[in-house]
Amino acid sequence: MEVGQPTHMGRHVLFEADEPAVRAAAATVDVAHTWLKAPVEPEDIRPWLPRGWVVDEAEAGHLMAVDLTATGPVAPDGYTASLETDDGVTYVRVRDAGGEVAAQGQMALLGQEAVFDKVVTEEAHRRRGLGAFVMRALADHAVAEGASLGVLAATDEGRALYETLGWKSHTRLAACIYRP
Repeated sequence: MEVGQPTHMGRHVLFEADEPAVRAAAATVDVAHTWLKAPVEPEDIRPWLPRGWVVDEAEAGHLMAVDLTATGPVAPDGYTASLETDDGVTYVRVRDAGGEVAAQGQMALLGQEAVFDKVVTEEAHRRRGLGAFVMRALADHAVAEGASLGVLAATDEGRALYETLGWKSHTRLAACIYRP
């Protein structure tokens, strides 16, 4: 998938991590700062990577999932929320009283699965329930669209939030980047 950021141009996500699959995905990449994520321990994937690829231990995470339920979330006092879908991706943005984005996240549907991504709360707005609100708003939309399972890749920090919302970690997730 295209990401389009200077240090994160694109991303391959593998559902199964074995040597042939990792080598095949890596061989298709010729653009620097393309990532590859796979459900495998970071140290196990390293020998399968061709020249130019590195394992980014700091970006390794956890593959998490949850059975989705609707909860009817309400934005915390002092904040407003918007939900929009563009080209198959649903975005939730939470703004403060001044109109600045305080928290946001996105989700895409793949059949009955909803893939959550890029859930971020700005530093000045943390510990106010905004991350939980974004996750619940995205989940409500996913359920309304027929999804029953949510999946995401979590950092160690994000994992703590997601676990409070009922998400379960199923495996480690290696993060690799192409730096020729």
